[in-house]
Amino acid sequence: MPRAPGDLNFNETNGNKIVAEETQNDKTTPAPAEQPAAPTPEGTASAAPAEKAPESAAPAGKAPESAGGNRGQGRGDRRGQFGPRRGGGGGRRPQRRFNDKPDDGLTEKVIFINRSTKVVKGGRRFGFSALVVVGDQAGKVGIGLGKAGEVVESIRKGSDNARAEQVSVCLLGDTLPHEVYSIYDGARVLMRPASPGTGIIAGKTARAVLEAAGVKNVLSKSLGSNNPANVAKATLQGLRQLRLKRDVMKNRGLDKSDS
Repeated sequence: MPRAPGDLNFNETNGNKIVAEETQNDKTTPAPAEQPAAPTPEGTASAAPAEKAPESAAPAGKAPESAGGNRGQGRGDRRGQFGPRRGGGGGRRPQRRFNDKPDDGLTEKVIFINRSTKVVKGGRRFGFSALVVVGDQAGKVGIGLGKAGEVVESIRKGSDNARAEQVSVCLLGDTLPHEVYSIYDGARVLMRPASPGTGIIAGKTARAVLEAAGVKNVLSKSLGSNNPANVAKATLQGLRQLRLKRDVMKNRGLDKSDS
C-alpha cells in the first residue's frame, strides 16, 4: 500500500498496517478577523483610553541606565560618586625646586652634568653630578659640585655649594687688570685683558666663569686638559690671582706718586 501524505502516520505492529487517525497537533485554528472600530461622531472624544507610557521608559533628557550599573559611566563620574582617591603626599615636607631660585640677584649656570653607573646585585644604579657656577656679575663668583641620584637634586646641591663658596676677585672695570696664567692639575688657562668691544673670547667652561664674575672683555686660551671641572677651577684660580696696582703699592708701603 503506498505511503499517504504527511497528515497520515503509518505504524507497523506485528506485520499489520494500522492507519492512524489524523494528528491533531498539525491542525491550527485560524485567528478571528479583526472587526473595524465603530465610527465616532464628530466633536466627541474617542471612547478608547489613551495608551499609557510604560513605567520602564526613562524621562526625557536622561539616558537610561545600563544593566551593568556604573559600567557605562566615565572615570570622572565614578570618581565623583565614590569620592576622591585615597593616599597622597599630605605629610610631605615642601622642597625647593631648581626653578624656584631665591631672589638674591645672583646669576646661575650649569657648566657640566656627569652620569655615573654602579653595578649592584639587583641591577644598575645611576648617579649624577652637576658643576654649577654662581656670581653677581660684579666681582663675586663661586663654583659648586653637587651629587645626587636625580639631575634636579644634583643641580640644587651644586647651586647651594656654589653660593656658599663665593669669593671676591679684582677687576679693572669690565676687564682684567693684567695678564695671568693659571695651572690646576692638567688644565692650563691663559687670560689677558682686552679693549672695550672685544667681548669674551673663551671656551664654554671659561666663558661661564668669566660671565658670572662680571668680565666683559677678555682674551683667554685653554692650553691643557679639557676637563670641565679642572678648566673651571683653573679659571677661578687665575681670577683670584689678579691684583690691582693700588693694592700692590699699598701692600709694599709705596706711594702712588713714586711709581
